[in-house]
Amino acid sequence: MRTLIAGASGLIGSKVAGYLESQGHVVVRLVRRTPGAGEVLWDPVAGTIDGPGLEGFDYVVHLASMPWPVRWTSGFKKQIRANRLGTNSLLAETLAARARKPSVLVCASGMGIYPPSGEQILTEVSPTGTSFLANLQRDGEAATLPASKMGVRVVHLRIPPVLHAAAIRRGTSRIGDGRQWVSWVGLDEMASIIEFALTTEALQGPVNPVSPTPMRNADFATAVSQALGKEPGGSMPAFLVRLLMGEMGEELMLASRRIQPAKLLAAGYLFRFPELGQAVQHEMGTLIAS
Repeated sequence: MRTLIAGASGLIGSKVAGYLESQGHVVVRLVRRTPGAGEVLWDPVAGTIDGPGLEGFDYVVHLASMPWPVRWTSGFKKQIRANRLGTNSLLAETLAARARKPSVLVCASGMGIYPPSGEQILTEVSPTGTSFLANLQRDGEAATLPASKMGVRVVHLRIPPVLHAAAIRRGTSRIGDGRQWVSWVGLDEMASIIEFALTTEALQGPVNPVSPTPMRNADFATAVSQALGKEPGGSMPAFLVRLLMGEMGEELMLASRRIQPAKLLAAGYLFRFPELGQAVQHEMGTLIAS
């Protein structure tokens, strides 16, 4: 299968590209510099893309994003919104115009589309929120409508925090009172889920690529510490999170979102690392092996 990846140089994209190649996919990368072999040029800022170069792909994966700063200023909010809607619509409209369209577009969204839910379990049919982050993700998903209208199956991955080495090392400390629910997924698991989404026709629309075992933040910190063979770290008070990170800290570190992967489970996906301890040990073992 010929698979196009936008964002192939990022954390998730590079892992997905390597995993798909290991599974027999011919991977082509969308790039913003002079393209070489196995690459196609686009410039989302200018709104340009090599349309003919997008002809004839079987699958497309869109993971491209801009870096997020610690604090969300009004200028950043405008910039990230323009980036998200611009890249999604540019790719969707260009794919929709191809004579040979891909069968599926798997596109990154985010768990911030859901409002903080406390103890309530969230699935793909749960209501979305009204915050900046929720509006960003919801409007980003809507921007892919041109592809859907032309028969491309579109999957929106509402991605949670992804476990990788740096995130794991930071995960030994409690945040706030530690009672908020943390939804998560391992980096290798994420790559496996994306391949499943590409090849499973039953999956369409929003999909939660999260482990089926969310944990309270305090328990998450303890489990990560145990998996690393370390003592749990200290705690970061909620007021300090808000002082240093503002809205981002409130949304991504203090908010409680207890999410379940209802669609993945219904479609028959079998998690490789459903428990946090085994996911941590696998990710750290992969790092050491490499």
